[in-house]
Amino acid sequence: MPSEETLRALYTDMVTARYYEERLQEEYLEGKQPAFDISAGPIPGELHLAAGQEAAAVGVCHHLREDDVVTAPHRPHHVAIAKGVDLERMTAEIFGRETGLGAGKGGHMHLFDSEVNFACSGIVAEGCPPAVGAGLAAKKRNTDGVAVAYLGEGAIDQGAFLESLNLAAVHDLPVVFVVEDNDWAISMPKERVTDVESAAARAGGFDMPGVQVDRDDAVAVYEAAAEAVGRARDRNGPTILAVQVHRRMGHFMGDPQDYRSDEDQEAAMERDSIERMETHLHDHGVDDDAIAEMRDAAHDRVDDAIEWAKAQPKPDPADAYEGVFTNPPSGVTDAEPDFDLAETGGEEP
Repeated sequence: MPSEETLRALYTDMVTARYYEERLQEEYLEGKQPAFDISAGPIPGELHLAAGQEAAAVGVCHHLREDDVVTAPHRPHHVAIAKGVDLERMTAEIFGRETGLGAGKGGHMHLFDSEVNFACSGIVAEGCPPAVGAGLAAKKRNTDGVAVAYLGEGAIDQGAFLESLNLAAVHDLPVVFVVEDNDWAISMPKERVTDVESAAARAGGFDMPGVQVDRDDAVAVYEAAAEAVGRARDRNGPTILAVQVHRRMGHFMGDPQDYRSDEDQEAAMERDSIERMETHLHDHGVDDDAIAEMRDAAHDRVDDAIEWAKAQPKPDPADAYEGVFTNPPSGVTDAEPDFDLAETGGEEP
């Protein structure tokens, strides 16, 4: 069992992430109803929220250091918070402001914070190859750095994931693949598209450990991740860590979830990892007043970040092409070729 200090840290990040998603939902829906208009409101475009998946984020990331690398999918905020991404700049990015992590150009699916080595992508399983690359770099540099790739159970059939498993296994790389299983690959139940009940079973084909955490209990995830991250840091190779989580919101904001029964949605709401954590805190003698104090402080931090982000300036349209390409060093394009086209038959060598 983690210490009381660790439990408090886990709980703080969990309630921060949960409230963050709930507040973003409120902000996102502003101006988009009654007829849903994806382009309207303070947060234009799509928004994928991870309320109900907090345990998988904190249970793993609280074993990591700033120099460890984490990649996340299109539902990234809870992982970013657990990894220590700057909350104000992340929020500014989501609101499309120039002080955001990507100057307001990336949006919520393309967050990047080099200060804590975090990145995410809207492409399914895209974070797996970069995580393997980071693991390879750590091995080549002879450091004890670790890379963690988060993905959903809908991504475990992707070539990028399977190829990453193979490369990580062949080279004994320090990578942990964390599969957040929320039972739904967009609108498709996993049993209709995947041949295994647990993503951990994928490990068998690559001679690596596959561990299943059957419920979204942050303590259970923390204990399982201790072994997986420790194994990677000790240079004993990769691990798949599959965690059962529960999606409390639609695949994206505005998703009517017609494909999902009322019973399934109600069951997801009842399985609350934050309530589980409060029980663990009670078991360590932390009373309700102390828990409320942690929760209120987390809520204040989120509210402050959102208000700060909304007050930030929007990008100048003239800057749309800045940062799109990396320009060559000065003088490179003006240099004379070091060959004679006449001698090469008019073609560059």
